[in-house]
Amino acid sequence: MKSIQALREERQQLAKEARNQMSQKGDRLWTKDDQAIFDARSDKIEALETEISNIEKVMALDIEEHNRDVEHFRTNPGARAENNKSRVLFAKLLREGPQAMSSEEMKEIRNTMSVGTPGQGGYTVQTDVAKELIDSLKAYGGMRNVASSITTSQGNPLSYPTSDGTSEEGEWVPENTQASSADPTVGAASLAAFKASSKIITIPMELLQDSSIDIIAMVVKRINDRIGRTMNKGFTSGTGVGQPTGYTTVAPIGKIGATGQTVLVTWEDLVDLQESIDAAYQDAGNCRFMMHQQTRKMVRKLKDSAGRPIWADSYEAGIKTGTPAQLLGDDVAINNDMAQPGANAKSIGYGDFSKYMIRDVLELLLFRFEDSVYTSKGQVGFLAWARAGGNLLDLNGIKVYQHSLT
Repeated sequence: MKSIQALREERQQLAKEARNQMSQKGDRLWTKDDQAIFDARSDKIEALETEISNIEKVMALDIEEHNRDVEHFRTNPGARAENNKSRVLFAKLLREGPQAMSSEEMKEIRNTMSVGTPGQGGYTVQTDVAKELIDSLKAYGGMRNVASSITTSQGNPLSYPTSDGTSEEGEWVPENTQASSADPTVGAASLAAFKASSKIITIPMELLQDSSIDIIAMVVKRINDRIGRTMNKGFTSGTGVGQPTGYTTVAPIGKIGATGQTVLVTWEDLVDLQESIDAAYQDAGNCRFMMHQQTRKMVRKLKDSAGRPIWADSYEAGIKTGTPAQLLGDDVAINNDMAQPGANAKSIGYGDFSKYMIRDVLELLLFRFEDSVYTSKGQVGFLAWARAGGNLLDLNGIKVYQHSLT
């Protein structure tokens, strides 16, 4: 069986060949032979991606089983070890609970973390650990990869100023004539902070007792995985009631599919969606498409009126740089919290996603449970609460494609 590296290199080479084929043909009409060659490459790329994904899943399971993910945090040069007093104390609190802390240690805990509800095991997580969590959340896929973000120390109500100048213009003024006045329209978008739960995370006592395990990294990773997925759903399709306002909830409709297109999208639809965004946003170079992986699978097979594919696969051009996947000349972001094609579904977004603002609150509350429900199973429970908000600041910056109702 080929190594995962060999599979990736084979996929990269095929993607590069497909792009070269598109570039060399230019505007000329594609022949059946051209299409057959391109489709064969595309099918092979898709098969390789499936094989790579399967291998990665097996590797992830192995990592989970042997706690290699924890070891990665412990040995990674970028991860901070438990080498300072406050982190050592925080690790002890996670491992053994507040009852194992001396009065001096609890005083240090109060100074660096601030006690929330000690009788229930609730503590405001140490600032540098909370920053690690927020930084790792920012690296989480989907909306955080393309949106703007700010971090506040507290979760007080916040209104973020907005202004749309796409329709504003100056004027020609004759000599000795006073200039007209045109004050910019300034608004405000709510960036309230909402509370997200990690759900209770149970960890075997054996791992807590193993001093070689970076317990902080272990707990932070579990929190990151769970809260990261929850937040991405909120930033994508949240209602704004008890959760962030998702961009698909408020973004205008740029194109509605024709009757009968409940699960389909055409090349013409994508062109119309792209052109529904003002050229001022496109000229800035930040516009991109966003869609679910299953939507991408359908879009990758679309052709223009000359029979040419409108999708260009990505390939790496070195360790640090690469050529991203592009659709009609713009980059594509995959967000598996987007709706899949279906009746009335908003399955594709397009525009400048930096116009969506994510707000993180630095304060992170962590609870530790060790009552009979957990000790009878040889476990300790952890529950984290994090606060974040999000909203689309410029309603002209992003638009969505909506499938027909029937």
